[in-house]
Amino acid sequence: MENKNFTLTIESMENLENFSKILNKDTNTIINEALEKYFTNTQKKLLEKKLEDENAMTNLDFNEFWDDVDI
Repeated sequence: MENKNFTLTIESMENLENFSKILNKDTNTIINEALEKYFTNTQKKLLEKKLEDENAMTNLDFNEFWDDVDI
């Protein structure tokens, strides 16, 4: 995979360095763990939104459901 350059804020760099020392983990591990969690949470939110959108399209109120039904 091609390496992409990205920029972190000074605050993020400081936090990364501090947590690296506190947790005794290298910065790459911390970044990868954070990204995995971000991707998992974002995927969950997208799936929930998709379900909400599908439900919104299929939910009928009582009158809409029974409209034009002859019993």
